[in-house]
Amino acid sequence: MPNPKRRHSKQRTAKRRSHDFLTPTGVSKCPNCDAQKLPHRACKNCGEYKGRAVVAVKTAE
Repeated sequence: MPNPKRRHSKQRTAKRRSHDFLTPTGVSKCPNCDAQKLPHRACKNCGEYKGRAVVAVKTAE
């Protein structure tokens, strides 16, 4: 099994890892209740999507 002959430099390691970072998720605002939601999905807060009630949301009683 082959083994590396020389150690990789810090610069080379950093170049390889430059694309390993996390990107923030794209979050939009619900037009009905102004809560943060993922795009193209029903709002978890009010249950609406494109102006229609799609999901029945339980209210805390």
